[in-house]
Amino acid sequence: MELPIDYMTLRVIWWGLIGVLLVGFAIMDGYALGTLASLPFIAKTDEERRAVINTVSATWEGNQVWLILGGGAIFAAWPFVYAVSFSGFYLAMFLVLSALILRPVGFKYRSKRPGKAWRRNWDWALFVGGFVPALVFGVAVGNVLQGAPFSLDSDLRITYHDLFLGGLLGLFSPFTVLCGLTSVAMLLVQGLTWVSLKIEKGEVRDRAIRWATFAGIGVIVLYALGGLFLAFGDLGYKVLDAVAVDGPSNPTRGEVVREAGAWLVNYGKYPWMMAAPVLGFAGTALTLVALRFKADPWAFIAASLAVFGIIGSVGLSMFPIILPSSIDAHSSLLVWNASSSHSTLFTMLLVTVVFLPIVLLYTAWVYKVLFGRIEIKQLKTNPDLY
Repeated sequence: MELPIDYMTLRVIWWGLIGVLLVGFAIMDGYALGTLASLPFIAKTDEERRAVINTVSATWEGNQVWLILGGGAIFAAWPFVYAVSFSGFYLAMFLVLSALILRPVGFKYRSKRPGKAWRRNWDWALFVGGFVPALVFGVAVGNVLQGAPFSLDSDLRITYHDLFLGGLLGLFSPFTVLCGLTSVAMLLVQGLTWVSLKIEKGEVRDRAIRWATFAGIGVIVLYALGGLFLAFGDLGYKVLDAVAVDGPSNPTRGEVVREAGAWLVNYGKYPWMMAAPVLGFAGTALTLVALRFKADPWAFIAASLAVFGIIGSVGLSMFPIILPSSIDAHSSLLVWNASSSHSTLFTMLLVTVVFLPIVLLYTAWVYKVLFGRIEIKQLKTNPDLY
């Protein structure tokens, strides 16, 4: 049966949808990671720390849906990408999941005992639960841009090469650490603008605005340094030969070569793509302006737009490459050679058209119901607060 949408178009649609899901996770759960990563710096007393925790405690669990959706969509739409990335980055993902587990445990157990040492230790656990995922996610993006040391044989079996200590420490290089720090700064801005929006006016809000300003300046500097790395370093890959965009998926079909500066070529071929990095810089700059005037809603919206632009610039720079191999040109994964079948992508699209709006509507309703600032006095009267 001939499907109403051709294979090439479906591949591009799902490449875009995966990007939307990843950006959705970065925005919706990123502010929670950023908030917890800022906990030791913006909250001085036990009551202040409780208030900051309660700005995210009511919504963080629902926001995990975006992580699950993203992982599930990659598994179904891009099975080769899922297999290669989850195999090579296994220990890094285990580290992220271990840190994320600290978050619900910290929420539940922190206030079970009144001891200062007990609560202080859980506060640091919550900090780890926010900082480590933010750092490792950025490092992972850096490794994708840098290329992963994997190869595929004729039976499509994956082999990773030169993995130091199981591949964990091998993920860290000057460029990937820069990407990790950019991610931390970006999500700190997201989290701190959320705190300024959700907490009562006072010292904690003022500290959040002050730290968000520093983090915002850091985002601009680090993001610009990342661009200089791509422009003048030895990073970059390009597709060497013509690949049938509507042919059957076979990751060994197509050759990718390393070429310095190649990640910036798309911006010359498709000038509209410049909107993404411009949005990354402009969104952060608008955040700083909104923070200066204490326009909390606008600061959070601008920070979210910056996240969209920064993450979007990575995907647009790499298109049509998804995950390049740094050691085997024929093993690199492309939009055109690593997707599921035509019928699978079409069926998934139908399901997405039905259920993604439901998720968005439910999320909007939850935030409408929970709208309002957290007040310190509520910690003593509201039994639903941690």
